[in-house]
Amino acid sequence: MKLKCLIIDDEPIARKLIEEFIGDIDYLELVGQAENPARAIKILEEHPVDIIFLDINMPKINGISFLRSSKNTASIIMTTAYAEYAVEAFELDVLDYLVKPIPFERFLKACNKAKEVHETKRQLLQSPQHADDHFFIKCDNQIEKVLYNELIYAEAMLNYVILYTESRKMIVYITLKSLEEQLPVNRFIKVHKSFIVNRSKIKSIEGNMLNMGTTKITISQNLREKVLEEILKDRMIRR
Repeated sequence: MKLKCLIIDDEPIARKLIEEFIGDIDYLELVGQAENPARAIKILEEHPVDIIFLDINMPKINGISFLRSSKNTASIIMTTAYAEYAVEAFELDVLDYLVKPIPFERFLKACNKAKEVHETKRQLLQSPQHADDHFFIKCDNQIEKVLYNELIYAEAMLNYVILYTESRKMIVYITLKSLEEQLPVNRFIKVHKSFIVNRSKIKSIEGNMLNMGTTKITISQNLREKVLEEILKDRMIRR
């Protein structure tokens, strides 16, 4: 099964180069191109995609603004001449950040990451349908079984996620956003842009800190009200 791709870039030469690169990779399929995010929205409504190759400096809406407003679940690979936006882009869960001019070898490496993330997402989507106590995830070139009850929390590290279980930690190619979308919401909750925690592993709440037993995790200010409501609802015994 091929991964469907969309190019969003205002430079015709840049779009042409990425189109040629996509054509040289057998597991990719180009379904559309747009010179700015506004035009890309219509394409996305008609053609679900797996990977978006996204420029930053474009007219009307730049790439960062598009990322902040978009709810699309595709893997985002930035393709830009501006290296200084890398930190901000990774905070928005982009999969990779390529600086122009882009060598084919670097482009291929980013696409291989996207392929691995797509396979991991598919495994996560399938596993809850067959079992209520575990999921599978690809780690170190093998598929690992993870019990929900053993997963304490997950931490985002650029385009990786670290899973902390009761016995080990696992580094996997997936974004925190993708993981959040596929973990059962009755078991896990996002408490910070970089953390998802297992509700059942919370030992205590101290101000903006969650005591997870093995570590303490900060609740972000903008999520605090929602997180506390979710964690405490119908469980808080009052006077």
